[in-house]
Amino acid sequence: MSASTASPEARAILVGVDLGPGSPFDPTLDELALLAESLGDVTVARLTARRSAPDPALFVGSGKADEIKALVEGHQAHAVIFDQPLSPAQQRNLERHLGCEVLDRVGLILEIFGARAQSHEGKLQVELARLQYLSTRLVRRWSHLERQRGGIGTRGGPGERQIELDRRMIGERIKQLKSRLVKVKRQRGTQRKSRERAGTFRVSLVGYTNAGKSTLFNALVKARSYAADQLFATLDTTTRQLYLEDAQRSVSLSDTVGFIRDLPHTLVESFEATLQEAAEADLLLHVIDTASPVADEQMAEVQRVLREIGAAELPQILVFNKLDRLEPDQRPRQRIDELELDGRRFTRIFVSAREGEGLAELRQLIARRVIDADALPAPRAFFADDDPRGQAPGPLAPLDDDALPAGSMPRTGTHDRPV
Repeated sequence: MSASTASPEARAILVGVDLGPGSPFDPTLDELALLAESLGDVTVARLTARRSAPDPALFVGSGKADEIKALVEGHQAHAVIFDQPLSPAQQRNLERHLGCEVLDRVGLILEIFGARAQSHEGKLQVELARLQYLSTRLVRRWSHLERQRGGIGTRGGPGERQIELDRRMIGERIKQLKSRLVKVKRQRGTQRKSRERAGTFRVSLVGYTNAGKSTLFNALVKARSYAADQLFATLDTTTRQLYLEDAQRSVSLSDTVGFIRDLPHTLVESFEATLQEAAEADLLLHVIDTASPVADEQMAEVQRVLREIGAAELPQILVFNKLDRLEPDQRPRQRIDELELDGRRFTRIFVSAREGEGLAELRQLIARRVIDADALPAPRAFFADDDPRGQAPGPLAPLDDDALPAGSMPRTGTHDRPV
């Protein structure tokens, strides 16, 4: 356990519990600290524990809960944040026992998304996810939704309890949000069909949050999308045209929301319309923080979410970003090689979006995929059988033998703060 001095505002204590094999556990709690920092909280203490199973009432057990309470009182903390999900009963019991607000990782991520959503669509998606999560945690905190009630059948009877009113209001609001998001999904589908008819090649940036997707996006298309040194700096999908000289044409490039370990399932469901940009792309640029000591785990989590949204089998280029963070003797011998991941071999390229290193080669790799796709046979509705545009491309040229061995990846040995 470690503690630090901080201002009296927004003091938070972080708690992580090792539940054994099969359960995610970060002994450093560094990522949880970054999440808390993204919400404006200052970490004043960290505590870890080990249990074979969660305590049904207090998750960590009464003894450890007393230890956390002493930390809360000693640091005058305003909140305790758990790195594992809590049941509604555990959360309520802990708040009563500790005398302060208690959040779990899922609730924290939802709070961050709520603060960061900018577009109308993003706000709808986040509100839906938060209401679905909080609907099981009703403690007389939703009476303010009465302002949004109206129409026949919305006012409760004289004997209806407040919590029942709250549950009904949340249910009605969830139904409204789902209906509006169906329209959003339909509009996005229309836009995608329009791009398909125009023969647009679609490229989507995906990756763990703060891997540098938005910085890379800005560097490639000379845009000014918001990019910052924080988790989930951007939530809304941005699409721009990227001209590729080698292919003599433009492609659409989309910057999507970042992924993270234990991304709440309600968020994945709510952001379905946004994530469809990745699921229906012709090529994914999977951006990885080269300097992160947990890059392997982050890659695995991104692949898991891609499987969940049906995008795991799409063509990918692994873009190992933040090359400028490595010491000279840690840099790869060759900029482009191959890496095996989940039984598949992917082209890998090392770049620095901030410094512009490797971007020309990345453009060439994208252009090659576009040229190859243009050479593939199109549906019969478009080309006749003897049309030369329906001919298959030749085999790809082999990579240089001096490339890094498959599976190797430079490491700094420290947790560098991403750019």
